This record gives sequence, structure tokens and C-alpha cells, in this order.
Amino acid sequence: MKIKLGLLYGGKSAEHKVSLQTAKAVIKALDLTKYEIHPIYISENGEWVRGAQLEGPVEDVKQLQLKEEGEVISPVALNSELFPVPSNNQTNEDKIDVVFPLLHGPNGEDGTVQGLLELMNMPYVGNGVLASAAGMDKVMMKNIYEQAGIKQANYVWYLRRDWEKDADAAYKNVEEKLGYPCFVKPANLGSSVGISKCKDRESLEKAFELAFEYDRKIIVEEGIDGREVEIAVLGNDDPECSVVGEIVPETDFYDYKAKYEDGSTGLIIPADITDEEYEEIKRVAIQSFKALDCSGLVRADFFLTKDGEVLMNEVNTMPGFTPFSMFPMLWQESGLPYSKLIEKLVELGVERHEEKQKIKHTF
Repeated sequence: MKIKLGLLYGGKSAEHKVSLQTAKAVIKALDLTKYEIHPIYISENGEWVRGAQLEGPVEDVKQLQLKEEGEVISPVALNSELFPVPSNNQTNEDKIDVVFPLLHGPNGEDGTVQGLLELMNMPYVGNGVLASAAGMDKVMMKNIYEQAGIKQANYVWYLRRDWEKDADAAYKNVEEKLGYPCFVKPANLGSSVGISKCKDRESLEKAFELAFEYDRKIIVEEGIDGREVEIAVLGNDDPECSVVGEIVPETDFYDYKAKYEDGSTGLIIPADITDEEYEEIKRVAIQSFKALDCSGLVRADFFLTKDGEVLMNEVNTMPGFTPFSMFPMLWQESGLPYSKLIEKLVELGVERHEEKQKIKHTF
């Protein structure tokens, strides 16, 4: 029996287009002798559309925007066994076996979809509600890591309302506690959307305004003079790590354009680091994975200073997932090709679901 794999992509976030690229790549890599591919598109307006089973790769991401070909459904219709929806005329044969959320950003990577799938008692790939929510919110993530004793750059954070009441006080606080250069980021967004590097008061003011366009909460981090290195983590209770890769941006920092548009950033895999530095990065990556109670996958991003100090930058609970994204490339270099990586993630999702089914819910 083939596994009926529901690919959930699109979503209501600024990373909608990135998600479409991810879905296209995964579809191309899936083994059709093992999987039935069932596309589930979430439009930018939040409509869920289930398309017909795919028989092969798609040539253009526009084909994945199932606005006319598919059927607008209620999300709970994905599990017709548990939540029958008579208006859809579905049978139990329509039930998806496993869902692979290929969503980036809010309303997808932040625990909201994961919570829905939990309520529907459906196996899904990747991190659960807590890890997804905490990993999405950079402030909460850094607070947890600070409590866990994980070294990281200094940071401060603000809510829009507080900034509007006294913007000058916020700017002065950044200058006193962090200084320049510093980075201003929306707390709940990825793919470097809305991020600015600030070198003076003027650029800081503009950065606050930009970041608050994307979120009601922002974080400001001190600039670290160090190399940007990343490691991929895979597993559930016994996670494993890939080789380390290094990011060498030609611009001031690794922004959205460098990641997805102009290809100006150099990726060095494996990074030129010592065995001792690798072991420390690996240790902290696994510590970070467990501190958030992660499952499935994580990309852990670090700064490596000239003195060999390893500082946590952040983890990404649903990292870029095309064959040319850092996470799959790190595993490719570690001996796990893209198609096998996808299969492993599906296995881990089913494994975590089966573990949850053993938990007693009555006394």
C-alpha cells in the first residue's frame, strides 16, 4: 500500500512564495512507487483547497495554486474518518495518511497548523505545537535558551504599542545596551523578511518602522563579529547532526534577496572548522533541539567568533527545503540525499504520532 501523503503548502504569510518553491521541489523528489501525492493548498486569503492526486512533478509553481482545479474544503475534512463532512461526499478512502506541512512563517510554522493536526489526530512531519510556536517567536526562543544556559548575542525586544508611546526611549535603550551595529527583526517571521542592519540612529528608526510592518513584536540583537555557520539536526528523541556549513554573504547580511533571488551568497559545505569547533556546535545544536522539545528537523544557526566561541543565533523549525537550501545540502554532504531525507522525515513524523497514541488520557 502506498502512503497517502498530503503536502500542505502556501499559507497566509509573507513567505507564501517560498512555500510554493518548497512544495515544487518535494513533489519532484518523491518516489511515486511509495507515495500518493495529495496537494493541499492554502491561499493567501486562508482558503484550503485540496487538489487531485498528482501523478508526477509540476513545471511551474502556478500549477500549485489550486484556485480553479481543486475543491475548497474545511481543514477537518482531511480526516474524514474522525470528522466526517457530509457536504464533501468524502469516504474513508479519502483520508490522508500523513501530512507534510511545507509552510514557512506565521499560520504554518508557528504551531497553529500543528495544533489543528493534533486535534484531528493526524500524523504529520516536523515539530509539534510547543517547539513550532517557541521556535517561531524569536523572543520566546531566546528567553528559553537563556534559561537553558545557551550562549547567545545580547538582545532587547519591544511591542508596537510601547514603541509608539515612547520611540525615543526605545532607541536610547538599544544604543545603551547593544550599540551599533545591531539587527532589528520581526519576532515572528523567517526568510530574513523585514530584517535590517543598523549602523546609526537614522537607520535604527527606519528599521523599527519596517519590522513593525510585519509584526506587533520585534527583537533587536547586537552585531557579532564572527562567521555565520549552520548545522542540520534530524531525529526525535535521539537527534543526529549533519556536517557544518558556512554562509558567506556578499551583502551586509544574509537577507531575503541573497537567499532566494540573486544567488550572491556563498555557501561553503563543509565549513573549514576544527574538530573541536564542530563538536561544540553539534553539542549546542542538540541541546537547543531538546530545550524546545523539537521533533523531526531543525536547522541551527550560530556565530563562530575569531576566538572559537560558539554563540547561538536561532533555530528554524521548518527551514528552507528546496534541494538548494542549506538544510538539505548539509544532509546531502553528510550522505543523505534529498529524496531519502524526505522519506526519513515522514518516518519520523509517523514515529512521533505512534508514540503519542500510547499516552493514557484517562485515569
